[in-house]
Amino acid sequence: MKNKLPRIAILGGGNIGLSLAKGLAKSGKYKAKDITITRRNRASLEGIKKLGFTVSEKNPSAVAANELIVIAVLPQQLNQVLDEIKPAVDPKKHLLVSVVSGVTTKDFQNRLGKQVEVIRAMPNTAIAIGESMTCVASTSATKENMELVKSLFETVGQSIEIHEELMTSATALNACGIAFFLRAIRAASQGGVEIGFHAEDALRMAAQTAKGAASLLLVNNSHPENEIDKVTSPKGCTIAGLNEMEHAGFSSAMIKGIRVSQQKAGALYPKEN
Repeated sequence: MKNKLPRIAILGGGNIGLSLAKGLAKSGKYKAKDITITRRNRASLEGIKKLGFTVSEKNPSAVAANELIVIAVLPQQLNQVLDEIKPAVDPKKHLLVSVVSGVTTKDFQNRLGKQVEVIRAMPNTAIAIGESMTCVASTSATKENMELVKSLFETVGQSIEIHEELMTSATALNACGIAFFLRAIRAASQGGVEIGFHAEDALRMAAQTAKGAASLLLVNNSHPENEIDKVTSPKGCTIAGLNEMEHAGFSSAMIKGIRVSQQKAGALYPKEN
Protein backbone atom coordinates (compact mmCIF):
# COMPACT_ATOMS: atom_id res chain seq x y z
CA MET A 1 0.00 0.00 0.00
CA LYS A 2 1.87 2.98 -1.29
CA ASN A 3 1.97 6.71 -0.71
CA LYS A 4 -1.11 7.41 1.41
CA LEU A 5 -2.43 5.71 4.52
CA PRO A 6 -5.04 3.07 3.72
CA ARG A 7 -8.63 3.37 4.83
CA ILE A 8 -9.22 1.18 7.87
CA ALA A 9 -12.07 -1.07 8.94
CA ILE A 10 -11.96 -2.90 12.26
CA LEU A 11 -14.21 -5.94 12.33
CA GLY A 12 -15.00 -6.41 16.00
CA GLY A 13 -15.15 -3.30 18.16
CA GLY A 14 -14.35 -5.01 21.46
CA ASN A 15 -11.58 -4.00 23.86
CA ILE A 16 -8.67 -4.57 21.46
CA GLY A 17 -10.35 -3.24 18.31
CA LEU A 18 -11.74 -0.12 19.94
CA SER A 19 -8.50 0.61 21.78
CA LEU A 20 -6.54 0.44 18.51
CA ALA A 21 -9.03 2.80 16.89
CA LYS A 22 -8.71 5.25 19.78
CA GLY A 23 -4.92 5.07 19.61
CA LEU A 24 -4.86 5.78 15.89
CA ALA A 25 -7.22 8.74 16.32
CA LYS A 26 -5.28 10.11 19.29
CA SER A 27 -1.98 9.89 17.41
CA GLY A 28 -3.30 12.08 14.61
CA LYS A 29 -2.61 9.43 11.96
CA TYR A 30 -6.34 9.12 11.37
CA LYS A 31 -9.46 11.08 12.13
CA ALA A 32 -12.03 9.07 14.07
CA LYS A 33 -14.59 9.42 11.28
CA ASP A 34 -12.16 7.79 8.85
CA ILE A 35 -12.06 4.54 10.85
CA THR A 36 -14.97 2.13 10.39
CA ILE A 37 -15.81 -0.21 13.28
CA THR A 38 -18.25 -3.11 13.12
CA ARG A 39 -20.04 -4.97 15.91
CA ARG A 40 -23.00 -7.31 16.08
CA ASN A 41 -24.40 -5.52 19.14
CA ARG A 42 -26.33 -2.47 17.94
CA ALA A 43 -26.34 -0.81 21.38
CA SER A 44 -22.54 -1.04 21.53
CA LEU A 45 -22.30 0.53 18.08
CA GLU A 46 -24.24 3.56 19.27
CA GLY A 47 -21.68 4.17 21.99
CA ILE A 48 -18.82 3.84 19.49
CA LYS A 49 -20.57 6.20 17.09
CA LYS A 50 -20.74 8.86 19.81
CA LEU A 51 -16.93 8.76 19.95
CA GLY A 52 -16.86 9.96 16.34
CA PHE A 53 -16.07 6.68 14.57
CA THR A 54 -17.94 5.41 11.53
CA VAL A 55 -19.91 2.31 12.50
CA SER A 56 -21.54 -0.56 10.63
CA GLU A 57 -23.36 -3.79 11.38
CA LYS A 58 -22.35 -5.24 8.02
CA ASN A 59 -18.85 -6.67 7.70
CA PRO A 60 -18.93 -7.15 3.89
CA SER A 61 -19.77 -3.50 3.20
CA ALA A 62 -17.08 -2.35 5.65
CA VAL A 63 -14.52 -4.50 3.84
CA ALA A 64 -15.62 -3.26 0.42
CA ALA A 65 -15.28 0.39 1.46
CA ASN A 66 -11.81 0.09 3.02
CA GLU A 67 -8.34 -1.30 2.31
CA LEU A 68 -6.73 -2.31 5.61
CA ILE A 69 -9.01 -4.72 7.43
CA VAL A 70 -8.30 -5.46 11.09
CA ILE A 71 -10.04 -8.64 12.24
CA ALA A 72 -10.54 -8.56 16.00
CA VAL A 73 -13.03 -11.31 16.80
CA LEU A 74 -12.86 -14.45 18.93
CA PRO A 75 -11.33 -17.56 17.33
CA GLN A 76 -14.70 -19.30 17.57
CA GLN A 77 -16.33 -16.50 15.54
CA LEU A 78 -13.66 -16.26 12.85
CA ASN A 79 -14.86 -18.81 10.30
CA GLN A 80 -18.31 -17.24 10.18
CA VAL A 81 -16.78 -13.79 9.65
CA LEU A 82 -14.41 -15.02 6.91
CA ASP A 83 -17.23 -16.79 5.08
CA GLU A 84 -19.26 -13.59 5.33
CA ILE A 85 -16.59 -11.28 3.90
CA LYS A 86 -15.11 -13.70 1.36
CA PRO A 87 -16.93 -12.20 -1.68
CA ALA A 88 -15.76 -8.69 -0.74
CA VAL A 89 -12.06 -9.52 -0.21
CA ASP A 90 -9.85 -8.47 -3.12
CA PRO A 91 -6.18 -9.59 -2.92
CA LYS A 92 -5.16 -6.65 -5.13
CA LYS A 93 -6.80 -4.14 -2.82
CA HIS A 94 -6.88 -5.51 0.71
CA LEU A 95 -4.41 -6.11 3.52
CA LEU A 96 -5.79 -8.18 6.40
CA VAL A 97 -4.49 -7.73 9.93
CA SER A 98 -5.52 -10.44 12.38
CA VAL A 99 -5.43 -10.16 16.18
CA VAL A 100 -7.11 -13.57 16.47
CA SER A 101 -5.18 -16.09 18.59
CA GLY A 102 -3.93 -19.33 17.08
CA VAL A 103 -4.86 -18.69 13.44
CA THR A 104 -2.08 -18.75 10.83
CA THR A 105 -1.86 -16.63 7.71
CA LYS A 106 -2.33 -19.86 5.72
CA ASP A 107 -5.53 -20.60 7.66
CA PHE A 108 -6.90 -17.24 6.52
CA GLN A 109 -5.93 -17.80 2.90
CA ASN A 110 -7.32 -21.33 2.87
CA ARG A 111 -10.66 -20.27 4.34
CA LEU A 112 -10.98 -17.32 1.94
CA GLY A 113 -9.64 -19.27 -1.02
CA LYS A 114 -7.58 -16.22 -1.97
CA GLN A 115 -3.89 -15.30 -1.77
CA VAL A 116 -4.52 -12.09 0.15
CA GLU A 117 -1.78 -10.54 2.28
CA VAL A 118 -2.31 -11.33 5.97
CA ILE A 119 -0.36 -9.94 8.91
CA ARG A 120 -0.86 -11.36 12.38
CA ALA A 121 -0.64 -9.03 15.37
CA MET A 122 -0.76 -9.92 19.04
CA PRO A 123 -1.23 -6.91 21.34
CA ASN A 124 -2.32 -7.05 24.98
CA THR A 125 -4.95 -5.24 27.02
CA ALA A 126 -2.52 -2.44 27.94
CA ILE A 127 -3.36 -1.23 24.45
CA ALA A 128 -6.21 0.62 26.19
CA ILE A 129 -3.71 3.01 27.83
CA GLY A 130 -1.16 3.11 25.01
CA GLU A 131 1.26 0.69 26.70
CA SER A 132 0.79 -2.50 24.68
CA MET A 133 3.59 -4.80 23.57
CA THR A 134 2.48 -5.98 20.13
CA CYS A 135 4.15 -8.80 18.20
CA VAL A 136 3.61 -8.85 14.42
CA ALA A 137 4.37 -11.60 11.92
CA SER A 138 3.55 -12.73 8.41
CA THR A 139 4.61 -15.16 5.72
CA SER A 140 2.72 -13.37 2.95
CA ALA A 141 3.08 -9.61 3.47
CA THR A 142 5.52 -7.18 1.88
CA LYS A 143 8.17 -5.44 3.97
CA GLU A 144 6.40 -2.15 3.30
CA ASN A 145 3.13 -3.44 4.72
CA MET A 146 4.86 -4.96 7.73
CA GLU A 147 6.37 -1.57 8.54
CA LEU A 148 2.97 0.05 8.08
CA VAL A 149 1.26 -2.30 10.52
CA LYS A 150 4.07 -1.98 13.06
CA SER A 151 3.72 1.80 12.90
CA LEU A 152 -0.02 1.57 13.50
CA PHE A 153 0.43 -0.52 16.64
CA GLU A 154 3.20 1.79 17.84
CA THR A 155 0.50 4.42 18.33
CA VAL A 156 -0.69 2.26 21.25
CA GLY A 157 2.63 1.07 22.69
CA GLN A 158 5.62 -0.78 21.24
CA SER A 159 5.80 -3.39 18.48
CA ILE A 160 8.27 -6.06 17.43
CA GLU A 161 8.43 -8.31 14.38
CA ILE A 162 8.79 -12.04 15.08
CA HIS A 163 8.61 -15.31 13.10
CA GLU A 164 5.07 -16.54 12.59
CA GLU A 165 5.73 -19.87 14.29
CA LEU A 166 6.27 -17.90 17.52
CA MET A 167 2.91 -16.12 17.46
CA THR A 168 1.18 -18.65 19.69
CA SER A 169 4.05 -18.28 22.14
CA ALA A 170 3.61 -14.50 21.92
CA THR A 171 -0.01 -14.97 22.97
CA ALA A 172 1.13 -16.71 26.15
CA LEU A 173 3.99 -14.35 27.06
CA ASN A 174 2.54 -11.13 25.71
CA ALA A 175 -1.25 -11.27 25.99
CA CYS A 176 -1.78 -13.78 28.81
CA GLY A 177 1.31 -12.33 30.47
CA ILE A 178 -0.62 -9.23 31.51
CA ALA A 179 -2.71 -11.41 33.83
CA PHE A 180 0.37 -13.21 35.16
CA PHE A 181 2.07 -9.98 36.17
CA LEU A 182 -1.17 -8.62 37.61
CA ARG A 183 -1.49 -11.75 39.75
CA ALA A 184 2.09 -11.22 40.97
CA ILE A 185 1.25 -7.61 41.90
CA ARG A 186 -1.89 -8.81 43.66
CA ALA A 187 0.14 -11.33 45.66
CA ALA A 188 2.67 -8.64 46.60
CA SER A 189 -0.14 -6.37 47.80
CA GLN A 190 -1.57 -9.20 49.91
CA GLY A 191 1.86 -9.64 51.45
CA GLY A 192 1.84 -5.93 52.18
CA VAL A 193 -1.45 -6.24 54.05
CA GLU A 194 -0.05 -9.14 56.08
CA ILE A 195 2.89 -7.02 57.23
CA GLY A 196 0.77 -4.08 58.28
CA PHE A 197 -0.41 -1.88 55.38
CA HIS A 198 -3.99 -1.05 54.50
CA ALA A 199 -5.11 -2.88 51.33
CA GLU A 200 -5.41 0.27 49.21
CA ASP A 201 -1.96 1.51 50.19
CA ALA A 202 -0.40 -1.93 49.73
CA LEU A 203 -1.81 -2.27 46.21
CA ARG A 204 -0.62 1.19 45.20
CA MET A 205 2.85 0.50 46.55
CA ALA A 206 3.07 -2.91 44.87
CA ALA A 207 1.87 -1.60 41.50
CA GLN A 208 4.25 1.37 41.47
CA THR A 209 7.14 -0.85 42.56
CA ALA A 210 6.37 -3.25 39.69
CA LYS A 211 6.19 -0.32 37.27
CA GLY A 212 9.57 0.92 38.54
CA ALA A 213 11.13 -2.52 38.15
CA ALA A 214 9.95 -2.82 34.54
CA SER A 215 11.11 0.71 33.78
CA LEU A 216 14.61 -0.07 35.07
CA LEU A 217 14.92 -2.86 32.49
CA LEU A 218 13.48 -0.86 29.60
CA VAL A 219 15.23 2.45 30.28
CA ASN A 220 18.60 0.94 31.16
CA ASN A 221 18.37 -1.87 28.60
CA SER A 222 19.38 -4.05 31.51
CA HIS A 223 18.97 -7.70 32.57
CA PRO A 224 16.81 -8.50 35.63
CA GLU A 225 19.71 -10.13 37.48
CA ASN A 226 21.80 -6.98 37.09
CA GLU A 227 19.10 -4.94 38.80
CA ILE A 228 18.52 -7.64 41.43
CA ASP A 229 22.21 -7.57 42.32
CA LYS A 230 21.90 -3.84 43.07
CA VAL A 231 19.28 -4.43 45.76
CA THR A 232 20.62 -7.60 47.37
CA SER A 233 23.36 -7.58 49.98
CA PRO A 234 25.09 -10.40 51.91
CA LYS A 235 22.83 -11.85 54.62
CA GLY A 236 20.26 -9.16 53.71
CA CYS A 237 16.48 -9.16 53.77
CA THR A 238 16.06 -9.05 49.95
CA ILE A 239 18.03 -12.20 49.22
CA ALA A 240 16.26 -13.95 52.11
CA GLY A 241 12.89 -13.13 50.59
CA LEU A 242 13.95 -14.10 47.07
CA ASN A 243 15.30 -17.45 48.22
CA GLU A 244 12.10 -18.20 50.15
CA MET A 245 10.04 -17.51 46.99
CA GLU A 246 12.29 -19.75 44.91
CA HIS A 247 12.03 -22.56 47.47
CA ALA A 248 8.24 -22.28 47.04
CA GLY A 249 8.59 -22.53 43.25
CA PHE A 250 7.93 -18.93 42.17
CA SER A 251 9.98 -18.96 38.95
CA SER A 252 9.07 -22.51 37.96
CA ALA A 253 5.36 -21.79 38.49
CA MET A 254 5.55 -18.77 36.19
CA ILE A 255 7.40 -20.76 33.52
CA LYS A 256 4.92 -23.64 33.73
CA GLY A 257 1.99 -21.25 33.53
CA ILE A 258 3.35 -19.65 30.36
CA ARG A 259 3.89 -23.08 28.78
CA VAL A 260 0.34 -24.22 29.58
CA SER A 261 -1.12 -20.99 28.16
CA GLN A 262 0.91 -21.45 24.98
CA GLN A 263 -0.47 -24.97 24.52
CA LYS A 264 -4.04 -23.78 25.13
CA ALA A 265 -3.69 -20.79 22.79
CA GLY A 266 -2.66 -23.09 19.95
CA ALA A 267 -5.92 -25.03 20.21
CA LEU A 268 -8.47 -22.18 20.34
CA TYR A 269 -9.29 -21.98 16.62
CA PRO A 270 -11.67 -24.64 15.26
CA LYS A 271 -10.44 -24.98 11.65
CA GLU A 272 -13.27 -27.26 10.68
CA ASN A 273 -16.49 -25.41 11.27
